Amino acid sequence: MYIKKILVIIAVLGVVAIGIFSYFIYNTIFSPNTQFTTEQASVYVSSEDTYQEVLEQLKPLVKDLSDFDQVARRKGYNVHLKAGRFILKKGMNNNEIINTLRSKNEPVSVIFNNQERLENLAGRVAQQIEPDSLSLLTMMQDPVFLKENDFSPETALSMYIPNQYELYWNTSAEAFRARMLKEYHRFWNTSRLEQAKKINLSPKEVSVVASIVQKETAKVDERKRVAGVYMNRHKNGWKLDADPTVIYAIKKANNDFDTVIKRVLYKDLEIESPYNTYRNKELPPGPIAMPDISSIDAVLQNEDHDYFYFVANPENPGYHKFAKTLRQHNNNRQAYVRWINKMGINR
Repeated sequence: MYIKKILVIIAVLGVVAIGIFSYFIYNTIFSPNTQFTTEQASVYVSSEDTYQEVLEQLKPLVKDLSDFDQVARRKGYNVHLKAGRFILKKGMNNNEIINTLRSKNEPVSVIFNNQERLENLAGRVAQQIEPDSLSLLTMMQDPVFLKENDFSPETALSMYIPNQYELYWNTSAEAFRARMLKEYHRFWNTSRLEQAKKINLSPKEVSVVASIVQKETAKVDERKRVAGVYMNRHKNGWKLDADPTVIYAIKKANNDFDTVIKRVLYKDLEIESPYNTYRNKELPPGPIAMPDISSIDAVLQNEDHDYFYFVANPENPGYHKFAKTLRQHNNNRQAYVRWINKMGINR
C-alpha cells in the first residue's frame, strides 16, 4: 500500500513536471514576443550578416531575445540565415517570427528618376536595395555587358527607364542590371519602335532628344511642343542650339555636376565638346540626363507645328514663348534678357 502511494505521488509529480515543462515550451514558442508599437516592423538581413548581427537587429523588436534565441537554435535558423527584407507583425510569437525570417522575403519598391549620370543612379538605387553604389556602378559601366547589348558608355544611362519597380531587397547588382535591361526592351515595344522609325530616330537617339526636352521644361504639358521645335531643327539639318547641352558640356569638362548654372553666356557657346549643340549638327553622343517617360513619349509624339525657336516666358514662369521666325524670336529673347538682368542672374 505504501509503495502504491509513493508511485501515485511520483506519477502526480511527473504529470506536474511535464505540465510545467510543456507550459514553458509553449510559452517560449507560442506566446507573443514583439515589443514594437506599430502594426509591423521591417527586418533587413544582408547576404553577409551573421546570426549575431541578426540578433542585434531584433533586440529592439522582441521582448525576450533569449527565448527567441532558444527557439531559433532548436529550429536551426542560427545556421540557415536567409537574406532579404522581412516584415514582422505586432503580436507575433517566436515560431512565427522565425518562420517569417526563413521564408517570407518581401519585395521593395525601387523608384528612380531625374538622375543626371550613372553615378547618381547607382547612389539612388543603393539607398533602396542591398548592393552598394560602387558595385552597382561597376555593373552599369561594364564594357563587356555594354558591347553585348549595343550600348556605349555614353548611351548606357538610356537603358534605365525611370519608373517604380518591385524587387527583392537582396537583389544583386548584376540581377538589378539584368532586370533593367528586360524593362528597357519591354518599354521599347512594337508601338514605340514604330513611332521612333516614323521620326527617323533610333531609341537611343530618342532618349538623347528627350533628355534635352526634359532639361528645357519641367512642364509636362509643354514637352511635345518643345520636342516639336527640336525635331523641326533636326529634320531641316539645323543645329539644335540647346542651352542644356552647353551646360552639360561645361559640367563634364570641369567634372563638376553639382554646380547650378542658370545662365548660358556667349563665351560658353564656343566650348569644344560633342555635347555642344551650338557647334555640332549631330545629336550628342548620349543623353545629358535621364529622361522620364513623358519626355520620351513627347519626342515620339512631338507636336506638328512651324515653330523653330523658343525662349523662357517671364510672364508665365516655367513656360516658354515660341516663334516661327528669327525676328519674332529675337523680340521674345530681348524681353527675356531684360527680365533676367533685372533678376540679377549672371550665371
